[in-house]
Amino acid sequence: MRKRSPAKLITILITAVLLSACSTTPPKPVDELSKTDLNPIDEVNKIENEINVARQNQIDVLSPAMFAKAENAYLKAKNEVEKKSDISVVSEYTDTARTYLHNAEENAKVARTVLEQVIESRSKARLAGATKLEEDYGKVENRFLILTQAIEKNNIRYSQKNGPEVDKAYKKLELRAIKIETIGEVKTILNQAEEDDITQYAPESFALAKKLLNETDAFISENPYAKEEMYKMARNNLFMAKRALSIADQCKAIESMPPEEIAFYVEDTLGLITSKLGAPDMRDQKFYIQVDNIEESIQSLLDDNQFMAEKLKLKRAEAETVQADYEKRIDGLNQQIAFLEGKTKEEQAANERLRAQQRAMKQKIDSERQFNRLFTEVQNYFDANEAEVYKKGNQLVIRLKGIQFPVGQAIIMPNNYLLLSKAQRAIRTFGEPSVVIEGHTDSTGTHELNKHLSQQRAESVREYLIANQTLPAEKVIAVGYGPERPLASNSTAEGRAINRRIDMIIVPESLPEE
Repeated sequence: MRKRSPAKLITILITAVLLSACSTTPPKPVDELSKTDLNPIDEVNKIENEINVARQNQIDVLSPAMFAKAENAYLKAKNEVEKKSDISVVSEYTDTARTYLHNAEENAKVARTVLEQVIESRSKARLAGATKLEEDYGKVENRFLILTQAIEKNNIRYSQKNGPEVDKAYKKLELRAIKIETIGEVKTILNQAEEDDITQYAPESFALAKKLLNETDAFISENPYAKEEMYKMARNNLFMAKRALSIADQCKAIESMPPEEIAFYVEDTLGLITSKLGAPDMRDQKFYIQVDNIEESIQSLLDDNQFMAEKLKLKRAEAETVQADYEKRIDGLNQQIAFLEGKTKEEQAANERLRAQQRAMKQKIDSERQFNRLFTEVQNYFDANEAEVYKKGNQLVIRLKGIQFPVGQAIIMPNNYLLLSKAQRAIRTFGEPSVVIEGHTDSTGTHELNKHLSQQRAESVREYLIANQTLPAEKVIAVGYGPERPLASNSTAEGRAINRRIDMIIVPESLPEE
């Protein structure tokens, strides 16, 4: 055998090392990027949205202990972001929160099966206004939480045994709530009307309201388990009592007016609606013709809105199809180029991953630039006393400071329509994003009552957006926090006013092109 000299062996070894050092390591795929490439704020926002969805699905009461652990881990992650900690620390807490949340959802599935009837009775009691029976409702709610906590501890037998008693307690609360809170309010209105001697101005309306009250009271006493029908009757009864009061007020106001002034009053009302609709001025026609004019104008607008909504949906579908076709053709061209250049499959895949990383980075930069532009645009929609607009990571928060609700109620009044129309415009600026509506209250009253009221108000805003075709129902989440997240001290009237608010969080899925 021929021997190599030591000098040649050394030369060969050095050459091998140099060649090894010069070889290119394939880049990591996009889905294998280090957590250092992630945005801590985005990570916290994601888990916060997941917790909001879970809260809306009542996971916080169906698995209270596990949900509390998830929320605690989320708050720790949020705290680490504020301290500008490394993404690995933040991710550890968000991963923990997500694990607890998953366990809570699994527990909730069991609870919904074992306590199905109890959960239904609880929901009906809350809908009837039982949370206003503060002390008594709180006692039953605590018994319900003991049942769900037992399921978390795998003590299903305890929940099965004690569930019927809690179910019965919720049904009693519901019946009391319907009679006390709904019919009781009707009685108060009618009694006050008699004391103020205003029933004379609308005798037929008040007589009808009294007749409905007696029928409703009798029906509830005779049919204590016909929940849906009695609730429907009670709501209608309350509406008719308030209507009688409103009619009496109007009759009293026009009592001393001459006939022509009354006619002017009606004409002005119809004329205001006509001008707002942009309909023809028909004051030279009889009133019923003016009403027909208004009705036809409204129907025309509704038809036009429906047409535009369907047209927009069609255009979006066409754009998505064209985009998919372009991407498919680009991928095909890239494959042809790789083949013609004689590259190996490994090199082609490595280069594709690199290009994907470059595209992702460019898309991220473009999205941030576009988001900032839209953020500035939306800020200009609102006056300072109407709303505060700010960014939270890749989300936009609109704090609706100017929205007003009647005390203790969740009804959206007409004076809020202009502000909500601006909020709709802000949402549409981002195409078709997801939106979280958060309801907040001050600390006046019990915690459970405030939490329920804030949920109802958030739901009212959600229903308004859906009814006005702002977004599909599945795109809007409503969450009530009650007094849990104050912005100011509740010890002053100014602080309480600040804490009573609706926050609208816009989460863009994709931004419209510039």
